[in-house]
Amino acid sequence: MCSMLTTIKTCAVIGLDCESIEVEVDIARGKGFFAIVGLPDKSIKEAEQRLRAAIKNCHINFPITRRLIINLAPADIQKMGSAYDLPMAVGIILAVLELTVDLKDSLFIGELSLEGTLRHTNGILPIALYAKNKGIKTLYLPKVNLAEASLIKGLKIIPLDNLNQLIHHLTDQEKIKPILTQGITDINNKPEILFDIANIKGQQQAKRALEIAAAGGHNLLLNGPPGSGKTLLAKALPSILPPLTTEEILEVTKIYSVAGMLPSQQPIVGERPFRAPHHSSSGAALIGGGRIPTPGEISLAHRGVLFLDEFAEFPRQVLENLRQPLEDGIVTVSRAAGSLTFPARFTLVASKNPCPCGFATDLEKQCICTPNQINNYNRKISGPLLDRIDLQVEVPRVKFEKLHENNQEETSSIVRERVIIARQRQNKRFKNLPWITNSEMDPKTIQEFCPIDNQSSQLLQSAMAQLQLSARAYHRILKVARTIADLAGEKNIKAEQIAEALQYRGR
Repeated sequence: MCSMLTTIKTCAVIGLDCESIEVEVDIARGKGFFAIVGLPDKSIKEAEQRLRAAIKNCHINFPITRRLIINLAPADIQKMGSAYDLPMAVGIILAVLELTVDLKDSLFIGELSLEGTLRHTNGILPIALYAKNKGIKTLYLPKVNLAEASLIKGLKIIPLDNLNQLIHHLTDQEKIKPILTQGITDINNKPEILFDIANIKGQQQAKRALEIAAAGGHNLLLNGPPGSGKTLLAKALPSILPPLTTEEILEVTKIYSVAGMLPSQQPIVGERPFRAPHHSSSGAALIGGGRIPTPGEISLAHRGVLFLDEFAEFPRQVLENLRQPLEDGIVTVSRAAGSLTFPARFTLVASKNPCPCGFATDLEKQCICTPNQINNYNRKISGPLLDRIDLQVEVPRVKFEKLHENNQEETSSIVRERVIIARQRQNKRFKNLPWITNSEMDPKTIQEFCPIDNQSSQLLQSAMAQLQLSARAYHRILKVARTIADLAGEKNIKAEQIAEALQYRGR
């Protein structure tokens, strides 16, 4: 063998998207030399030892006395992770065996063990979607990732257990039958009800706010003394949310795939996420970050619920990071290596005590905090952030009589049916628009779908003057009123819906 050059196609996952990468392997005469170039990170540079062991254990002589250079092109894109092991190994094997195989319409991805088996690899779903969009005919990947890749319909996949299996396939010794993917089928996305709203005694206003939040995707703040049921209410919200659509399932699963949080036994996120980060979480953990940015809690909560318990205990600078994602539904994380944008269309549910001791609004237990302590405590949450929370509800102490009574409350299943019907009205309304829920409407859409009569207009004008509400609050009141009207089956917003929406604005 004088010299041999092979080119294998793969791709790099950048954020939630992919970029085409060509793995060029050149083996030539010369003193034993091995190098990987093309802006690889440390895990790719370490691939030399994995490749040597894996190829040797497939009974192929690694070219240790040759000059071996692997180039990951284009060289200006940062390459990360061990998913390049398989394409690099294929390039070396084809060059060593001097095989001529037509792989121009094939894409390889996967991490190798030392014995040559293929390990579970992160980010397979966006890779499969990229392969389909680019017209790749065959996708070679670890067999453990087959179920995840099968979520994209119309792909031809060669699932691999080990490198030996692939060598036999490429040399026509034992062909692997390709699998044609069928897409998402028979997904049970009905939520498992762990916290039924019927088990929460009293708190009728908070339950009503919870229903409105679920129907329109509105943000919710629960304020009240310790033990009044704020956390239980938040945990009951997923039980009344509508099931994920097929498009939403792919959106959410894609995020979890890239984040490496998709279990191999369950390669799909079929239920709406519920994320509850601790109040000691950093800004990077909440919005995403790292040297090469990865999704944070707000992206992991996409199309689901982000629950921030002890809202006022979060550092103010961390909470301020929420302002732009709450408005836009996306978050852009910028680092020296570049900027990445992640989806972040979540429903925020926050709970807080009214003061450090928790009893400032309690009619039965005396508060021991000074006015200055209460002001400093509540000042941790800025006005602009509160302005973005549509529903702000007081959750008072529940009396013994209410806790002890055996009256049958509405179950989550009953409330969920009303929410689903309201969402269907919104789907019909936004059929040709990029919105899914009322909370996502922009001012132009609000003007079109939220007209109000003279009585409602006068009520809203009076409330804005008395409460000194902002333009943002005006639009959010109309959005909430639109959701209340949808729950009531009303075509137009009436004065009573405006009045109810105003009840949920903070004083």
